[in-house]
Amino acid sequence: MKISFNLDQFLKDLEYLVNIDSQSKDTEGVAEVASFFEKAFAGIGWKVEKKDFGPAVGPSLKITNGEAPYDSLLLGHLDTVFPKGTVAERPFARDEKRAYGPGVNDMKGGLLFGLYAARALTEAGAPGSFCIVYNSEEEIGSRRARPWIEELARESRTAVILEPARPNGNLMNERKGLGRIDVTFHGKAAHAGVEPEKGVSAVNEMAHWIIGLHGLTDFGKGTTLNAGVVSGGTTPNVVPEKASMTVDVRIKIPEEKNRIEAKIAELKAHPATPGINVEADFFLTRPPMNPSPKTMKLCALVEEAGREAGVEVRWQGTGGGSDGNFTAALDVPTVDGLGPVGGGSHAVTEYVEIGEISSRFALLMGILERIPHALF
Repeated sequence: MKISFNLDQFLKDLEYLVNIDSQSKDTEGVAEVASFFEKAFAGIGWKVEKKDFGPAVGPSLKITNGEAPYDSLLLGHLDTVFPKGTVAERPFARDEKRAYGPGVNDMKGGLLFGLYAARALTEAGAPGSFCIVYNSEEEIGSRRARPWIEELARESRTAVILEPARPNGNLMNERKGLGRIDVTFHGKAAHAGVEPEKGVSAVNEMAHWIIGLHGLTDFGKGTTLNAGVVSGGTTPNVVPEKASMTVDVRIKIPEEKNRIEAKIAELKAHPATPGINVEADFFLTRPPMNPSPKTMKLCALVEEAGREAGVEVRWQGTGGGSDGNFTAALDVPTVDGLGPVGGGSHAVTEYVEIGEISSRFALLMGILERIPHALF
């Protein structure tokens, strides 16, 4: 399939999108980004449907050129992590090698890849039924969008995730599962100098929980726990009545969830601080994404497309999650990192490598050209 790719126009579109603040809870900004794509996809004849998940988040989009079952589900997200006002501080910028700005890499470049791919498929009259989904709340866990994404994944033969490639150009076929533990400790206040024996220290119990949960970390199994947010107490001379913490959880092996649940139950049943009351909520926001035999067949197809596009395809795992975690958990062959190459996501240094945009787009098109004819 012969394709044309206008890099100058791509960068102009990227500048426009990057210069829209669209943090997950900035519903107006997310809606503005969605509106750009709604009009652009409709303009090339693709069907666009808005999905409303309530007033807390902006609209998501489902874009199709055919009916289910889809040859591939292409996933991206409209939201970024940067608060309203970030664009005014550091708008889109570029030099000879890189483009910069909030969301330029994660993942407004990948969103544009989806649009430009749809346009190229249409212009070429290429075969295949594709579903493109742009989620509005990926950066905050996709808890509302997950059932919808999973429903569409069950109607799709493959999933191609338009998240950025790693800074070294590697793609992903493996991501850890993500979760969190929210714990609140209720004790009893007392004067720490006059009658400390009458108090029940919430902070003391929290300390035991931190040690117990951190002790579950097993780098060999790919399991990590991190009490990243903790708070408690009022003043040094008061036995703290209340404390709370949030623990980040990452797992590679699904069964590790059971081990963590068992530890939480043990800590609740055998408190180190008599009289304490503990509320604990543990949930996985994303299941682990591990490569299945079907995914490995899709990886081979990607490598073949890479040879044609002049891109050396290499794979790696990552501790971060994406909506591809959901599709892979349903045994849908899933490959990730098919957006542009870049780095610095979620930081002021975020960038995209301009010199690799065209070749990575050619790689994506080679994949989409092959998938309709492939068996998995």
